[in-house]
Amino acid sequence: MTFARESAGPAAPLGPAFLGRPGGHRLAYRRRAGSGPGLVWLGGFNSDMNGTKATALEGWAQEWGRACLRFDYFGHGASSGEFAAGTIGRWRDDALAVLDELARGPQILVGSSLGGWIALLAALARPERVAGLFLVAPAPDFTEDLIWETLSQSRREALLREGRIERPSQYGEAPYPISRELIEEGRRHLLLREPIAVRCPVEIVHGMADPDVPWRRSLALVERLAGAEVSATFLKAGDHRLSAPADLDRLKTALGGFLGRLGSAP
Repeated sequence: MTFARESAGPAAPLGPAFLGRPGGHRLAYRRRAGSGPGLVWLGGFNSDMNGTKATALEGWAQEWGRACLRFDYFGHGASSGEFAAGTIGRWRDDALAVLDELARGPQILVGSSLGGWIALLAALARPERVAGLFLVAPAPDFTEDLIWETLSQSRREALLREGRIERPSQYGEAPYPISRELIEEGRRHLLLREPIAVRCPVEIVHGMADPDVPWRRSLALVERLAGAEVSATFLKAGDHRLSAPADLDRLKTALGGFLGRLGSAP
C-alpha cells in the first residue's frame, strides 16, 4: 500500500512562523486567532499544512471565527529535518510542543491518516488539553500493519540490512523512503492491540473505497476506544484523501455537527 500525499490547496500567504525544537530544528506553522475550542490540524504521512483538507479547514474556521492552528511535522513541508529521519514518537512530540507552546485552552485535534494516530497519542499524553478528536481515515499502527506486515521477506531483509528502502507512490513520480527506525520505533506506540484510554469525544470519517487504510480499521478503533462518545461515518465511495469538493463539504458538515454535540456549535 502507499499513502496519499495530500494535494496542494490554494496558495497560502507567504512566510509561515517557526517554533524552535531541540537540535536546532524548526517547525513551520500558521495560526489564526478566534473562538475556542481551537482546531489543530495534524496532517498525513509525507503531507504538509498547505494540503487541500488543511486549507479547507482553515477557511471553514475563518468563516466561523474559530481559532485554527496548522503545522508541519519534522521533515515535512516547510519544517526542517530529513523526512526519512522522522519517527512516530518524534512527530507525536512535535504535536505536543505545538499544543504546549502555541495553542491556548482546550483544542479539537483534527487528524488525517498518520495525523489520526498522532492525535490519539497526543490525547493520551495531554487529556486535559484535548476537548475532542475529529479523525479522517485514521491510520494508527500503520507502520506495523500496513507497511511491515505487507513487505515480502526479501524486502524486510533489505530494510533491516540497509536501514532504508524506498516504496513507489501511486500519487507521484518519486518513491518515498521507509526507514528501519520508523518501523522499530513505531512499535513503541502501537494502539490497536489493547483498549485505548482516550475518553474525550471522538468522531471518525472514513471512505470505504480507501485503498491505503482499510475502513474496517476504524471499526476496530471504535471498539478499542474507552470513551462512550465515539461515532463513525463511512462514505461508500470515499477514497483515502477525501479531498474532492463534495468530500470536503461532507467533512465540514460532520465537523460542524461534532462541535455542536460538544456544545460549541459554529
